[in-house]
Amino acid sequence: VIKPRRAPTFASRNIIYLKMARLSILLLAAIVAVSTAFAPAAQTVTRAATNQVASAPKISTSTTLFAEDMTWEGEYPPSKVLGPIMSKMPSSTLAIISMVSLGVCVYSCVQSGLLLREPGAVEDGSWVKWYYVVEGFGGPLAWGTHVASWIQRKNGM
Repeated sequence: VIKPRRAPTFASRNIIYLKMARLSILLLAAIVAVSTAFAPAAQTVTRAATNQVASAPKISTSTTLFAEDMTWEGEYPPSKVLGPIMSKMPSSTLAIISMVSLGVCVYSCVQSGLLLREPGAVEDGSWVKWYYVVEGFGGPLAWGTHVASWIQRKNGM
C-alpha cells in the first residue's frame, strides 16, 4: 500500500524559506568577498601623525607589491601563468583531474535529473541536494584544468 504524500505544513515551509534565505545570504557574502579580491587598491595618501617616528623603514614596491608581467607572444602562454602549483604539474596529471571533475559534474547532473522525476519533488524542493550543487562545480573546474593541461602540453611538460 502506497501512502499519499502530505502537503507541507506552514511551519515546514517557513523552515525551508529560512534555510534558503540563510544560504542566499551566505552566497552573497561569498560573492562580495571574492569580488573585493579583484578590486584595485586605493591609492590614497595619508598624512603622517606628528608623534610618528620619522625614520620608518621603507618598503620596496618594485618586487613586493606588483605582480610580474604575464604577457606572452605566440600561440600559447608560458607555464608561469598557471600559478605556483599548477605550473609544476605535468599535463597528464591535469588531464586526469579534468576528466575526474567532468565525471563528477555529469554524475551530479544525472542524479539531480533523476530526483526531479520523483512526484512532488519540484513543489517541496527535495530534488535540490547540497552535495549535487557542490559536485556541479566540477564542470568549471574541468574546463580550467583542461586548459591548464593544454598549456602544459604545449610547453613540453
